[in-house]
Amino acid sequence: MGEGGYSLRTATADDVGFLTDMLVAAVNWDPAREAVSRDRVLVDRRTAHYVEGWPRPGDLGVVAVEPGGSPVGAAWLRLFGSDDPGYGFVSEDVPELSMGVLPLWRGRGVGRALLTEIAQRAVERGFARICLSVERANHARRLYTAEGFTTVESGPDSDTMVMVLPERRDRSCRDHES
Repeated sequence: MGEGGYSLRTATADDVGFLTDMLVAAVNWDPAREAVSRDRVLVDRRTAHYVEGWPRPGDLGVVAVEPGGSPVGAAWLRLFGSDDPGYGFVSEDVPELSMGVLPLWRGRGVGRALLTEIAQRAVERGFARICLSVERANHARRLYTAEGFTTVESGPDSDTMVMVLPERRDRSCRDHES
């Protein structure tokens, strides 16, 4: 358990319901807008494909859990094809990030910890970059920028951002550096 009162674990098939909750939360980030229902998120192909069939081969996910084991946040990566792109699609070999944190756990480092962990796992899997789409008014954009994401494309209200990941370093090389 970290000092923030939560720990991180790998997302499994049993987490698809919570990932869906976090997807719905991400879609409904702006409380001033009319909320999009869970059913509508799951019926709309543009959003449903972020969680349907979780986990597919190549998917990576991390869940933050509180001491009792209940999930409080999640971050996951999924590859999309050019025939079914995500909102932040860059390339078929660049996985797209989705993430969300329960309101009571926001501002406590959970999002940053999830982002750091999922980026590390992406490096270990051999990915060179990860991407996302975020509306410019969303406060999460500051976190993404602070963690190294840069804008590669802009729409009317949102940006597609990419994080270039550090090169994977072989463990044997690290062992010899000490």
